[in-house]
Amino acid sequence: MGTVVLVRHGETAWNDEHRVQGWAPVGLNDRGREQGAALGQHLAATYDIDRIVASDLRRTVETLREIRRAVDTDDVTTDRAWRERDFGVLQGLGYGELFQGYPEFSVLESGYEGASATPERGESWLDFDGRVRDAWGELRESVDDETVVVVTHGGPIHVVLGDLHELDIVETIRDIEIGNCAVTEIHIDDDSTTIRRECDTDFLGQ
Repeated sequence: MGTVVLVRHGETAWNDEHRVQGWAPVGLNDRGREQGAALGQHLAATYDIDRIVASDLRRTVETLREIRRAVDTDDVTTDRAWRERDFGVLQGLGYGELFQGYPEFSVLESGYEGASATPERGESWLDFDGRVRDAWGELRESVDDETVVVVTHGGPIHVVLGDLHELDIVETIRDIEIGNCAVTEIHIDDDSTTIRRECDTDFLGQ
């Protein structure tokens, strides 16, 4: 049996300000670095980690750096496929500005039409969903008798959990809450894929 542990990056200033990050090169704030350090200690104490895969965006790379202070493995790679959705020109907007000013791009406001709408220089939710599902499928096929940690973003974790829970696009976004440094543990064998732990942040003590 293989195990995949999905973790979200630590907090950034834009998280705290409720702004759309997308691919922006926003780093962790002080709280995010503390969360990343706590996450690394928790992962090291809980799992025998064989390899780590991370999004190549700044906030995930900085979270990875904190994890590696505690986790002893040299098998570490970055993969653009695990990036957050690219919001293009909408990047940097506050959530309220996005939902109220551009509802045509919001899945929660416009449903399937919002999922298929592509912001200028960005990607639609449907394109993003396809990218992450491909990355998840490739990872799942590659996992043998090992534990793999994936350091990623809220969006990709939404996609994977939505797939495993068989939720539609709106339910995936509306019904799943993923805090910074949340841990999701998925077990994989030949016949099944099972969620053993979902979006857990209790170890942060916040």
